[in-house]
Amino acid sequence: MSWLRALKETARSGLTVERRRLAPVVAARGALGLALVIGFSLALFGPAVAASSAFGAFQAAIATFQRSWRPRPTLALASGGSLAVSTFLGYLTAAHTILFLALLVLWTFLSGLAWAAGPTAGIIASSNVAIMLVTVTLPTSVATAAGHAAMIFAGGVVQAALVVLLPVRPWGAQRDALADALAAEADYARRLRHDPVAPFDPVPLMTARSAAAVTPRQARRRPAELHGPRRFAERIRPVLASLADPAVGAPAEGPQRDRVRELLAAAGEILDAAARAIRHGEPVRLPPAAVAALRTPDTGSILSERAHRAALRLSALLGDVVETAEPRTETGSRTETGSRTEAGSRAEAGEPREEAGESGARPGAGRPAAAGSRGPAEAAALPALPKPPTPRTRPTLVRLAPLVLAKMRAEVRPGSAILRHAIRVSAVAAAGYLLGLVLPFGHGYWAPMASVMVMRPDFSQTYSRSVARFGGTLVGVALASAVVQTAHPGTYLSAALAVLCAFGMYLLMKTGYAVSQVCVAAYVVFLLGMEGSGVSQTVRDRVLLTLLGGLLAMLSYAVYPAWETPRLRGGLADWLAASGRYAAAVAARYAAPEGPGSPDVREALLSARAARVAWHDALGRATHEPVRHRGLSHAAAEGAGHALAEFGRAAMLLEAHLPERGAPPLPAAAGLAEALREATERGAKAVRERREPSWDDLRETVAAWDTEVTDPLLRKAGRLLVDALDDLSAALADA
Repeated sequence: MSWLRALKETARSGLTVERRRLAPVVAARGALGLALVIGFSLALFGPAVAASSAFGAFQAAIATFQRSWRPRPTLALASGGSLAVSTFLGYLTAAHTILFLALLVLWTFLSGLAWAAGPTAGIIASSNVAIMLVTVTLPTSVATAAGHAAMIFAGGVVQAALVVLLPVRPWGAQRDALADALAAEADYARRLRHDPVAPFDPVPLMTARSAAAVTPRQARRRPAELHGPRRFAERIRPVLASLADPAVGAPAEGPQRDRVRELLAAAGEILDAAARAIRHGEPVRLPPAAVAALRTPDTGSILSERAHRAALRLSALLGDVVETAEPRTETGSRTETGSRTEAGSRAEAGEPREEAGESGARPGAGRPAAAGSRGPAEAAALPALPKPPTPRTRPTLVRLAPLVLAKMRAEVRPGSAILRHAIRVSAVAAAGYLLGLVLPFGHGYWAPMASVMVMRPDFSQTYSRSVARFGGTLVGVALASAVVQTAHPGTYLSAALAVLCAFGMYLLMKTGYAVSQVCVAAYVVFLLGMEGSGVSQTVRDRVLLTLLGGLLAMLSYAVYPAWETPRLRGGLADWLAASGRYAAAVAARYAAPEGPGSPDVREALLSARAARVAWHDALGRATHEPVRHRGLSHAAAEGAGHALAEFGRAAMLLEAHLPERGAPPLPAAAGLAEALREATERGAKAVRERREPSWDDLRETVAAWDTEVTDPLLRKAGRLLVDALDDLSAALADA
């Protein structure tokens, strides 16, 4: 892609306004915290302290809007505390240009490395540096600087307290993540009715898994319906695929296919009902037609043996999802609504589990049922089950600090995109600060502040945000300055206008960066206008300095880039190797049956998913980069990605029919597992070295597998694996 086209695409992306669901109550809570802080500070300390404390409350509220699974009060306190430290240290060196410049370079370098810990940490760290450039100009002595830092932290405390005292949809982010995963499964079931080999995006399942990790405090308060459905949703996906695929399930046409379509439609409706219940914390309302479709007694006479087993397993898993999605109190005791949850937890831990039609009948299995549908006598007759496994844990902030430092140290290596970003942002901040001192403008901190706020580790976001920042600042400063020049608002009216702009920013934050920057620019004008400094600088000067900061950010990426395109082969090789380990782990379980809950299969699947998501993220970042393909064109990348997705789907079909623990082993599967592992490792090495991978050894193993194995499913799956790898080689040959 040429530079001109890349700039056009990124500019269009930055100025795009999306239609998103707004959260006015949450935005009002953040604005209320800001109003309380500003009002209290104005009444007791004056406009200068009010401006500092307002920045702390403003930034703390922004932190609570980030996509993070940590408690919102924790994010607010972390943001306010880190900004207070940054401001105080900045003021101590602000009188000495060389010392402040050294601190600025160090702070921005560390904020760049903070992206190694995730986008939330990176955004908070970058915002701290940007706001520090403003707040260090407000105090007049060390004592007042300490007071300003204390008030900044107090702003974070106020926002954290409001989150606790005025909760708005508690556990809303976790509910949405789990509901989105179930809704994605429902959509997948409906698409399989028309396309039996439809692809599935695992991102919603991975997001739900990330949301399921909780801190010790969260584990004591988490609603029970957020604990179990995800595990069953994970197990439903391969069952849906095996039921729909003509290669291993029902034929492509005929009565069996019609019955499969009915089951898939019913599964989609039931999963949607569970998703709605979890999203809103309401009881599950099952569609009667869907329940009737799953309970039809003639399924066994219509479907073949393997398809019938998949249908029974699907019905049992849907019943588990429905019962665990019912709102209830999390307890360690056995209850009627929790009996199926505990059974699912035991199966997730790898213990044997009976399913109807396989190893015996389980009371109530094979049919979705609402909470309380099992009678007291039936519940009492069930055997005692162990408690659910310990939930996935998330470290507290104190224990997280050494982990973050370890991740940051790991990025200090040649070739790291995070390290390049840290070097770029620190160099640009220093250059912008020096230019702000030299140029005949007031408030020169606007240039480095704009640079720090728009710079990201990848090209597309940096350039799109630079354009959006300039456009939003141009409109916001013009509107706010026009209000100041015409209405001449006093201190308290300026504070009220600043709070109103902050509310607009919180409300529209997710609709687009350009829209939010209009509100931010106006907010800063009104906030500094409380002490009269907002009108001392013209619109032209502010806009020019913001334009300068954006240009510096864009120029830095052109001079010292970290292009994603040349690294695409490495990401593709990682995905191939991870998919090979997953397929090998599945095949090995046929040689040594351990049941559907095999932990090594689970870990291999998660690694393969992570590699796939990393590849697609990298491909998305490389799409608009102004560089040549360097050995892997976009068409070749798309074909290779499709081939590896098919390889993973073939392995998933094998996983859907893993033998139960204690089943007769299949010795030939051990050889297939080893051949898959070795072939994909060699293939990954060939991809990295820009060679076309060869699968001759694996093809010979699969040919021998066909002669030794009589099960049609296993024979077909082996051929599908080889065919997918051949498609991968063909796609790479076009490169």
